Amino acid sequence: MYLCTAMKKDSVIILSGGMDSVTLLYDQQERIALAVTFDYGSKHNAREIPFANLHCRRLGIEHIVIPLAFMGQYFTSSLLAGQDDIPEGHYADDNMKSTVVPFRNGIMLSIAVGLADSRGLRYVMMANHSGDHTIYPDCRPEFVSAMSEAACAGTRFNGTDGEAAHPGVTLLCPFTHMTKGQIAARGRDLGIDYAETWSCYKGGNHHCGRCGTCVERREALAEAGIADPTVYED
Repeated sequence: MYLCTAMKKDSVIILSGGMDSVTLLYDQQERIALAVTFDYGSKHNAREIPFANLHCRRLGIEHIVIPLAFMGQYFTSSLLAGQDDIPEGHYADDNMKSTVVPFRNGIMLSIAVGLADSRGLRYVMMANHSGDHTIYPDCRPEFVSAMSEAACAGTRFNGTDGEAAHPGVTLLCPFTHMTKGQIAARGRDLGIDYAETWSCYKGGNHHCGRCGTCVERREALAEAGIADPTVYED
């Protein structure tokens, strides 16, 4: 089920420039007031960010990039620049666990919630999906639910002395129980050109075609019946 679009702009979206968040951007464009991209030192940030900016400019949505250099400096993950090589294979393979960036979504969501609260917006959107759940703890439904509850509790204000109550910021993650193929099908219906997105964790000149996210990209596009527009190295 998709969220109903609304004319009121009430949301911040975390936008990477990948297939899933770009699809959510188009799907919910009428209610998105701000898109935020985080430059956290991943090998592929430099390839994703221009696409995030491209789509926001096209849709007339404000876009900001927030640097989180400390994650690349202090955290351990093969996804981060200067650390181990990105493993190849399917996400079901054990070696893909090295791509986990500890509590990445928790950190990004916390900042996005602060932005939403600062601007008087009610929601933060994230494009996690069911294929993320096995390998990434901070994409799972129980994490989303707990984080949404914490965000609301940490921003809710009960009015006193005649002041109006503030309802608190909550998370909207409509793709949580969807497959990436279902998301791609939604993007197909929205007319999204997935050549204007980036997936590959290696961050080279072209998608490698062999890492977990490239394999998942190929499978999702095939499931959605989309001719793959991606340029692969292989």
